[in-house]
Amino acid sequence: MDNFVNSLPSKNNIKATYESYKPILSEIMTKIEEKLKKTIKLASNPTYKSRVKSFNSYYRKVLRLKSEEAEKNNFVELTDMMGIRVICAFLEDLSEVEQQIKNNFVVKEVEYKGAQQSFREFGYESVHVLVSIPKDCMPKKCELPLPESLVCEIQIRTILQDAWAEVEHELIYKSEFTPFDMPLRRKLASMNASLTLADIIFQEIRDYQKKLQGEVEARRAAFYEKADELTLANSGKKIENLEPKNINRVSPYVHGTIDDMILEAIQAHNHGDLDKAVEIYSIILASEPTPPPPVLAVIHKHRGMAYFAQNNYTASLDDFRQSVVYDSNGYRSYYYIGIVLSIMNKHEEAIKAYTESIEINEYQSHAHFRRAVSYYKLGDFDNALKDLTNAQSLGLNDSETEALHSNLMKKFGMNM
Repeated sequence: MDNFVNSLPSKNNIKATYESYKPILSEIMTKIEEKLKKTIKLASNPTYKSRVKSFNSYYRKVLRLKSEEAEKNNFVELTDMMGIRVICAFLEDLSEVEQQIKNNFVVKEVEYKGAQQSFREFGYESVHVLVSIPKDCMPKKCELPLPESLVCEIQIRTILQDAWAEVEHELIYKSEFTPFDMPLRRKLASMNASLTLADIIFQEIRDYQKKLQGEVEARRAAFYEKADELTLANSGKKIENLEPKNINRVSPYVHGTIDDMILEAIQAHNHGDLDKAVEIYSIILASEPTPPPPVLAVIHKHRGMAYFAQNNYTASLDDFRQSVVYDSNGYRSYYYIGIVLSIMNKHEEAIKAYTESIEINEYQSHAHFRRAVSYYKLGDFDNALKDLTNAQSLGLNDSETEALHSNLMKKFGMNM
């Protein structure tokens, strides 16, 4: 009996040793967290949580897993003494963070917690990455010896995975009573499944937004390209044909909502099926209940772009003007109004529209350039030069700006 008692690890000795190491571990962990914040680059910045394992938690784990080692050594190394959580907004971010960690740290182990659980189980999911301690994260002064195999555990989770883990920790891990009652277990499993489904839905929404944004940017680029071609046509330069370009896309949506119809219309637009695009935009505008003003502003703007691609400038102008009725801060719609008026050789009205756009957002190099062109057409060379200078200051330097500058210099030379 005496031999058995003497062989038990001394809790007081282990505690004293562990507490002496905690400031060192905390310093290392803080430096690794700072390194992660500098290293990890995502569209949506993650949040971070960190902790050095409490002694009580540490001691319980040592007795459970490494009691024999604790009999000989008061400082028993565990892989999760230092823990950092990287909490991301979307599921797609998890693999991105994992890869960026692998690219910038020496990774000793990666474990996918919860990946093998059945749908009946309610454990949390998380990616756990063990990294060696980088040299630049080691403490400058360390009077205590550190194991060469010392690691820091980095957990990568979504916001909902982290929320579930916190709740589960309180309900199950910290509790002396583990829920064996089947109805209670089903409730927990249902909660976990709901959060998992929510994560998936959030990711699907994210993917949808990216797809929609990509289609919108493609359509806007095509609109600007045609506007440039028409400007060249008005200047007497030879240009290629102005047929609508087919921008091939694969449709990712399911019918049923205004968002789906918008994406369908934009994709039809990008395929060059302008009649279908106009038809869908018109259906949305006529729908009941009437869409809210921000939606109406967007739809009128996109239908105006479709009409523009059909060379129906009157209808295009009407839609762009209607767009700013529903969104008075829609600087792009004012800019589009200016473009159409310029093509219609109504330069005085175009200048007013460009000015409205620039007053809302003064950092539009193309708006300054197009207003400069309109000033030039009206013979107001001083204002044309001012706007051209602003456009170039904002980074617009291409063959068109150079040509306008050359023409202006000739004009000033003739007037001198």
